[in-house]
Amino acid sequence: MNRKGLLGLLNRDNFQVPLAWLQLKSERGRLFAGLAGISFAIILMFMQLGIQAALFDSAVQIHRSLNAELVMISPRSTSLIAMRTFARRRLYQALSFPGVKFVSPLYLGFAQWQNPERPRYWRNIHIIGFDIRYPIFKLPQLERNAHQLSYPDVVFFDAASRPEYGSIRDAFNAGNLVRTEIDNLSTGSRSISVVNTFMLGTSFGIDGNLITSHLNFLRLFPQRQPGLIEVGLIKLNDGIDARGLQTKLRSALPKDVDIFTMEQWIAFEKNYWQTSTAIGFIFALGVIMGLIVGIVIVYQILYTNITQHLPEYATLMAMGYQNTYFFWLILRQSLFLAAMGYLPGFLIASGLYLITRQATLLPVYMTAQRGIFLFALTIFMCCFAGLVATRNLRDADPVDIF
Repeated sequence: MNRKGLLGLLNRDNFQVPLAWLQLKSERGRLFAGLAGISFAIILMFMQLGIQAALFDSAVQIHRSLNAELVMISPRSTSLIAMRTFARRRLYQALSFPGVKFVSPLYLGFAQWQNPERPRYWRNIHIIGFDIRYPIFKLPQLERNAHQLSYPDVVFFDAASRPEYGSIRDAFNAGNLVRTEIDNLSTGSRSISVVNTFMLGTSFGIDGNLITSHLNFLRLFPQRQPGLIEVGLIKLNDGIDARGLQTKLRSALPKDVDIFTMEQWIAFEKNYWQTSTAIGFIFALGVIMGLIVGIVIVYQILYTNITQHLPEYATLMAMGYQNTYFFWLILRQSLFLAAMGYLPGFLIASGLYLITRQATLLPVYMTAQRGIFLFALTIFMCCFAGLVATRNLRDADPVDIF
């Protein structure tokens, strides 16, 4: 845009928004290249936040599937994949408190699963054992068919497990008997049958799940002592204050157990992955790097644009236009870049979420909250870059330029 064209736009009806837009689109190639860079930075931030959220959500899928208000664990436990045992009698002591409807122990362990389609292929699988007399799971298949686990050496298989375990769901739905081996790496393997499936899902620490009765669990792990459990579930009667009973239990029971509400246990698990592992830091760093990349790209676009039109800006300064006018002009350009760069970034990230979810079986979903947060972050990114770019313009002197 030459100086004559620039001055032709300066009237009270049309110069405020069109000038910002016309300057941007005057170099279409540079604009599209810049928008591609901005979109890439937005996609990077979307993927980092999406995978981080999927990590946290997948880590507590088992927690959310349990039907209990209070949870008892060992103080030495750090996460679901690193649980320590405690005496089962502590759980039964809680049963004597008024307001407790029932208690149920939960046994957790890892063993080797033999792929029935590839007998030489073994893979670690997470096994959950529970007392089938109590409805502790909010999973439809278990609620309806838990009685099937009363037979020896039978399990329910998580149909949302990784495909490396075999086509168990397809075989079961076809009416075929699914039999395989479980090896606990201590006392040898044991033959088991899959009598039903359920849907739970994988996490960063668990690739697949089996659920069975506590008696079958102890058959699979004969070296385990029945009196030692990983988790104790406490179901309360309707209307009972969980926090109040939690306080009473913590005061009455020895310190070799800890009591959480379900919400606190979920927060405890998420906090482990966020603060006690490098994963939380890595994803946060990825978001920061994406933000920095976006700021640099927007700065380069606006700085180049300002430099190219510096003589025209100097002329306007000589005519009496104040720095605030140029500040708002660059700010509008920043908002244009934010809006145009965000939309393709959002759409591409949504597609990548779908691809990631199908490839990893992790719950990677686009949420309105994340979309709004990234849009606000994009606006900040572009406006901050624009603010920095205006420094060159504020220092311009018409006398020096001409």
